[in-house]
Amino acid sequence: MDAARYVVDALERAGVRHVVVAPGSRSAPMVYALAEAEADGRLASYVRIDERVAGFTALGLALGTGEAAAVVTTSGTAVGNLLPAVMEANHAAVPLVVLSADRPEELRGTGANQTTVQLDIFGEHVRFATDVPAGTDPSSAVATALTAALGRLPGIPAGPVQVNLAFRDPLTPALDGSEWERLLPVVDAPAVPEADDAGPPSAVTGGVAGAADGDAGAVAGAIPAAALPGTSHRTVVVAGHGAGPEAEFFARLLGLPLLAEASSNARFGPNAIGPYRLLLDRFGPDSEQPIERVVAFGRPTLSRQISTLLARTDLERALFVPEPVPWFEAGRRTELILTQWGQLLGFAGRGPKGWLEAWQGAAAQAEHALDGILGTDPESSRAAYPDGGPTGPATARQLWQAAQRDHGSNLVLGSSNPVRDADLAARPTPENHITVHANRGLAGIDGTIATATGIALATDRPTRVLLGDVTFLHDTGALNLGPTEARPALQIVVLNDGGGGIFTLLEHGQLAEAPGYAAAVERFFGTPHTASIGTLAAAFGWGHTLVRTTAELAGVLAAPIAGPAIVEVAAAGRDGLRELHARIAAALNS
Repeated sequence: MDAARYVVDALERAGVRHVVVAPGSRSAPMVYALAEAEADGRLASYVRIDERVAGFTALGLALGTGEAAAVVTTSGTAVGNLLPAVMEANHAAVPLVVLSADRPEELRGTGANQTTVQLDIFGEHVRFATDVPAGTDPSSAVATALTAALGRLPGIPAGPVQVNLAFRDPLTPALDGSEWERLLPVVDAPAVPEADDAGPPSAVTGGVAGAADGDAGAVAGAIPAAALPGTSHRTVVVAGHGAGPEAEFFARLLGLPLLAEASSNARFGPNAIGPYRLLLDRFGPDSEQPIERVVAFGRPTLSRQISTLLARTDLERALFVPEPVPWFEAGRRTELILTQWGQLLGFAGRGPKGWLEAWQGAAAQAEHALDGILGTDPESSRAAYPDGGPTGPATARQLWQAAQRDHGSNLVLGSSNPVRDADLAARPTPENHITVHANRGLAGIDGTIATATGIALATDRPTRVLLGDVTFLHDTGALNLGPTEARPALQIVVLNDGGGGIFTLLEHGQLAEAPGYAAAVERFFGTPHTASIGTLAAAFGWGHTLVRTTAELAGVLAAPIAGPAIVEVAAAGRDGLRELHARIAAALNS
């Protein structure tokens, strides 16, 4: 118990306010120490019975606060179940603290129950891992781990860490009411250095957490007017995941078109081009106004069109990396890596006369065409797919507009089709009023509901999450919120088309049109199911609403988010997706 209390004290000193706990015996000392701290109002704890769900919930808490969050597990397979969340945290630079309970040294390697090699189980996916033997003070180890997690070691980005804590019996506090005998010496543990003491803030604290404000004042102060370039180039600004409002400010400052992914938190302002990926051919090498240079912020991951653009050797390309990032290795990117604002300004140059206007005109025409195809024209009441229900792009377009109306809310975009639907169809707004999150570190579909729950709980703001039915089914365990647990203001919008729609839009969709491959593609990639989302919602005590038209969805989204609820969108069939996207591409390029 002394060791566990020292751990909690060290967490509190480092500013950790949220800890997720999965039940278990060996971790019991941590549970009781956390219960004591929560009773004193020192931190908040959350209980999840599934360690994978617990890990992603902690990930969401870290994303929502911009601070480190911790997850506590017992020993054995419990620790292994955290690997997906740790991997995502690694590639997304999220400060996730794993506190894994373990058997003491004398029981390891003996065949003792629930005993395995836990130290370094996460390999290269953690910034720091240490083993704390039973009977020793863990304070210094926890402080060092938090320093690494928060990105306060020179040249190392923020990310996950592991502190493996060995506990001996007894694993519970004394029941006789006496003061617990202090078995360990009290050691003055080192404090976690402040961000100002050890370099720039992490990607989480410096990027996503404040993105909803759209405040690029720090950038404005860093770019004096005298430093603005005198040269001009036909440059486009690509804002990938986590780019933040700095990308929007930069594009607006230089008069450049902004190609902002849906989870960039830069998809707003007069320079933002909504359906940009389908307009790139208009500005290709053989056009009247070909792109000359590309500047990339954040991590572009969503479209092959942007990947192709960033790989073109006939263009001058630069990637702005002002602080260490975990998602690529030195020398593995072909773009020019720039770290200073002055360098970036000189490279990009100002947009020449008519350059931005050409993009804005193309975008206006494309948005009008999208409204017509998707049935989201405010002056039209027809359904986009009269014979099959709403489509993914139409749902994403409506959800984006609804979220922007709720100033200060969160929007979480699931991987696979939903985030790409939003990237295609989410109409940029004059100002940004939401914070957008997505697990783009590894872009897995696992843990999406748990991540969104953590974000909603951490921010105490209304939160919507858009995901597909397969992603929903993958994380149904996250719907299990115990009666003593906080209930988030979370609305899950499930686009249910009876299976995995993303493969329809890839090469597999073309193979599915061939009789010899159709059955195999549907079974192994379409993964059809007959799960009842409404029944699952009822089983876990969540509200459930089924909508079948865009008009019905608009009515549901207009209402405030009152608590945990699921909105199931009976979507158009997957077999019509290729044709729909072909129609969109043809209309936008006509």
